Amino acid sequence: MAQQKHDLYKVKKKGRQIGASLLRYFMLIVIGYIVLYPLFYMISTSLRTRASFLDVSYQWFPKSVTLEHFKTAFDALAFPTSLLRTLTLQMVSALIEVFVCAFVAYGFARFQFKGKRIATVFLILSLLVPLQMYSLPLSVNYRQLDVLGILGLFDRLTGVDLRFINIFNTNWTYYLPSIFGVGIRSGMMIYIYQQFFIGLPRELEDAAYVDGAGPIRTYFRIALPSSSVVLVTVTVLSVIWHWNEYHLAVLCFLDDYKPLSVAIGNFSLKLQQIGIWKGSSPIFPAVTFAACLLFIAIPLVFYMIMQRKFVKSIDRVGITG
Repeated sequence: MAQQKHDLYKVKKKGRQIGASLLRYFMLIVIGYIVLYPLFYMISTSLRTRASFLDVSYQWFPKSVTLEHFKTAFDALAFPTSLLRTLTLQMVSALIEVFVCAFVAYGFARFQFKGKRIATVFLILSLLVPLQMYSLPLSVNYRQLDVLGILGLFDRLTGVDLRFINIFNTNWTYYLPSIFGVGIRSGMMIYIYQQFFIGLPRELEDAAYVDGAGPIRTYFRIALPSSSVVLVTVTVLSVIWHWNEYHLAVLCFLDDYKPLSVAIGNFSLKLQQIGIWKGSSPIFPAVTFAACLLFIAIPLVFYMIMQRKFVKSIDRVGITG
């Protein structure tokens, strides 16, 4: 009798485990479908021929496929030129920002200095104040670069205008903010680094100080090599943020030779120039989705390569929300 009860308990336990596994797989499939549906739809639509848009007998798998829409999108985006601009401008800026923000965050995490509280307030404000609030003054300042208003003060005192430095429409509009740690989402990157460095054991740095290393050498020899985990997190975030950045490139920094994010933002106008009109041309959505796939292809491959390290780094750094 006891053996029968034990066997029945094992069967019920096994049934609960199987039921829980089935429910878990069902939820994963549903969530995965919701997340991947836009990508599947873009791929399916971008491969459809012009005639297939008039055929309503299928939804996902066309009877015939074509790569002509990708060629049209490739030419409309001026893809090689726009991609080169993105890599040399935004990606270089992203990498500069990754290492500069680490250096700034180490100072916040490890040292006490006059004005630290004020600097912390400005750091928090950089997280709270939207970019659109100060983008126009930023653009004006880049056209007449005047650090701390010194040249303007000299102009008022002497009548000699020295505000002739114009970095608008140059790479320095991206490079300079990154070099000084005030670039795109720099406040968030500094905050992530700071939380990591606060949790870094001080004994490692104390041992370096005993061996005669100064703060700079300790940072480059101890702190920075130990931050490989958070470096992965910040690098992925910085690359994606810079890759998708559109507002500054349009309004504040550049007049011509736009990066890929601006090209995709103005894609509808490009299609109209070659005679593909929204609402009247059946291939408009196919060409548009082909352009979107070209735009996300490189960051998608980048994330697929980095995703395992990125997920582990998120878990170890402790970022939530």
